[in-house]
Amino acid sequence: MARDFGLQPRPVPRIETPLRRIVTPLPVPESLPVLERLKQYEPVAMLGQPPVIWDRAEGFQVWDRYGNCWIDWSSGVLITNAGHGRKEIADAISAQAASHLLTNYCFPSEIRAQLVERLAGLLPEPLKKVFLLTTGSEAVECAIKLCRTYGIKNGGRGKHIIISFHDAFHGRTLGAQQAGGIPALKDWIINLDRGFVQVPFPDSFRTEDSSFDGFMRALSEQGVESQNVAGVILETYQGGSAAFAPVEFMRALRQWCTGHKVLLVCDEVQAGFGRTGTMFGFEHYGIVPDLAAFGKGITSSLPLAAVAGRAGVMDLHGLGTMTSTHTGNPICCAAALASIDLVVKENLTERARVLGAVLHSRLRNIRSKFPQHIGAVLGKGLVAGVCCVLPATKKPNGDLAWEIVRSCWESGVLMFSPVGLGGGTVKIAPPLVITEEAILESTAVLEEAIAQHVAAPCTTTA
Repeated sequence: MARDFGLQPRPVPRIETPLRRIVTPLPVPESLPVLERLKQYEPVAMLGQPPVIWDRAEGFQVWDRYGNCWIDWSSGVLITNAGHGRKEIADAISAQAASHLLTNYCFPSEIRAQLVERLAGLLPEPLKKVFLLTTGSEAVECAIKLCRTYGIKNGGRGKHIIISFHDAFHGRTLGAQQAGGIPALKDWIINLDRGFVQVPFPDSFRTEDSSFDGFMRALSEQGVESQNVAGVILETYQGGSAAFAPVEFMRALRQWCTGHKVLLVCDEVQAGFGRTGTMFGFEHYGIVPDLAAFGKGITSSLPLAAVAGRAGVMDLHGLGTMTSTHTGNPICCAAALASIDLVVKENLTERARVLGAVLHSRLRNIRSKFPQHIGAVLGKGLVAGVCCVLPATKKPNGDLAWEIVRSCWESGVLMFSPVGLGGGTVKIAPPLVITEEAILESTAVLEEAIAQHVAAPCTTTA
């Protein structure tokens, strides 16, 4: 799981290519006073990422102020779909700030009207009502609340169970973590609300039975009756592994939810706005959820989230009873409109599909060279999970994943710390404006890092 990179500078090989530049020890000695202040005044939970003090970021690259430059595989945790530091987004933010309308709670604004109409226009029927919020966690909490409201209305107070999936991540607020399925994030809240039930995610990797019958059997084994289920929530792909469910499973789930008056919720916080090679990730399944939660890539910059659904669900709560202090903040709305325009006008969705094929081809080739250590390569478009495993098993190898991330950082490819079960997944999620040249160069760095640490085995704990 997460670990501290430490603040002891160490010499690393000098690297200078047109796309990467590493010319100092890492972490940079001159950066230590800032890193020490952060360590002193922030919670320890904020540690655990490669200690790079970002100075500027443009397109798919990140620079510090000491002469180093990285190809970014993080998108700032899947935010900058349209690219870092886009002038169009910065100009939209500046123009809105210059108007002196910086916040207006739920009082009407023209820019909020523009954004919800724009989102509704992109979404399929019947997802035509949109509620703007601040973070993905907040959007998930809202979706859970709507599921339970709908369930109680249609089946009484017993219809309140929320079904989610093992190893899922839905955010870090209380309800979102209860819906999540990562044990290390749930131990302290386990039994707080028995209305949350997790079942295996049909990833066809660690869960061999990826059939819908397996889903129904898991419900039965936990004593869950269909008439008591209010909602089923899942990440369109699991954030901790980039795993998608089988299309047949999702279509059967869609049909089951409709037949039992259960709301199907797709958490699109990571998957939305072109990331997977479709505008919305659920399009890969050929289904439409009852509710969809968005965030991250919606603005490529500022904090904004949204829940979209049909009117009969979104209007369940009466006047003034489902609001948020920063609902549709005008500056965040301006950023979202500019980012969405870039994704559409520059056809970044198609770019993610085409360059995603290049990325996944390279990753599959790398896996073929290390089949005992790389258990699977999952994902679609410009998101991928490289699942590191203990030799010849499916048990996560968090030590190997961490060493890979560290080595890539020291070689000019930047990503966030390993994620998923046992911290065993190296997550790859570059901005959608990345070039093929950058993909080929950065995957070569990844291959070299794997080879280095497989040749020198890590001390590993499952």
